[in-house]
Amino acid sequence: MATEEPLRPHAAVPAVAAEVPAAPEEVRGVCVAITHAGKPCRLTGNKPGLFIETLDQASIAWVNFAVDDLAKDGEIIATLLGFSGSLVGMLLKQPEGAYEDLETELGLKLPVVKVSNLQVEVLPLIVLVRRGLVLTIHEAGKVTRIQKFARYADTFMRKIPADAPWNDKLTIVLTRIINENNERNFDGLRSIEDVGDELGKHMARPSTGDRAALGQRIYEMKHALITYLNTLWASLDVIQTLRYGDAEVISDDETLLARVGILSGDVTRHIQLSEHMSEVLASGLEVVQSIYNNELQLANNRLALAVTWLTILGTAVLVPNTLATVLSNPSLAMTARDAGWYVALIVASTVFSTALAFWWVKRQGWMRIGE
Repeated sequence: MATEEPLRPHAAVPAVAAEVPAAPEEVRGVCVAITHAGKPCRLTGNKPGLFIETLDQASIAWVNFAVDDLAKDGEIIATLLGFSGSLVGMLLKQPEGAYEDLETELGLKLPVVKVSNLQVEVLPLIVLVRRGLVLTIHEAGKVTRIQKFARYADTFMRKIPADAPWNDKLTIVLTRIINENNERNFDGLRSIEDVGDELGKHMARPSTGDRAALGQRIYEMKHALITYLNTLWASLDVIQTLRYGDAEVISDDETLLARVGILSGDVTRHIQLSEHMSEVLASGLEVVQSIYNNELQLANNRLALAVTWLTILGTAVLVPNTLATVLSNPSLAMTARDAGWYVALIVASTVFSTALAFWWVKRQGWMRIGE
């Protein structure tokens, strides 16, 4: 079912209109258009065929559809709205960002980045452009930023100059959609920064708990940042190709092309910020490794000091024990009268051997290991 205001249809809707599978209570499609008379029009519905009559009367229009199967449903929608059937498939075959110029129509695949607790999800946003129409297609329930933009898209469309050339109007709408996607993508960097700030608090504490878990967390953050950087590079590549690709459906007006340049500059700045954060994370990993090395060195020092004292104690026990073993031999025929000098010898040998071992160990510098 479709709702329309204020434009009144003047022709029958085509009898054949493929329907994109959707729950009865969920509206998957929205069409915002400006008629040749300059009147705004807004339609909603689940059948792309419901928008065809309105598109025929529009000087500029934007249609957005949320689908379950981007390849299958996207091709159906694109074909019904006047695009080449193979355009969606050509875009989906390419990784992350893609650009296809077929002279009378243009296809873009923009990466949609969602970051949640260092889990980076990259989804495709298909943008098709032909004379009088900009069509966006995305996966239902996963990409919501375009649907949010649709709430005030009619206000934006009213501001497009009515006397502007048709390709100027397309460029204005296209750059606005790309900017909307970029702004939401940039939120991912803030999410990663929040996690980085939390990790910084742990690293600043003298006694951080599980350092192995901390190192793993830093690695996960760096991996998320690299994935995020890849999507930004893909976005920049698409925008740069759009700026210098000289597509027929894109305006040649320098002012409008400067808007595309601004989009490129925004993405470039965020790439620089992300690369700087990557360097900071690399430094963080080095700090954690240094902490591990210091703790290992301290443990080795404590062990070496314990061995040093055991050496002294062993010497103190070994020398008198050896003398006692030798003097207790029956062949020496020692009697009770020998107890005095025997005890004195044992005590003296213990003190002397202990002092000698302590002096030698200290002379070797082993007593300073634990300092």
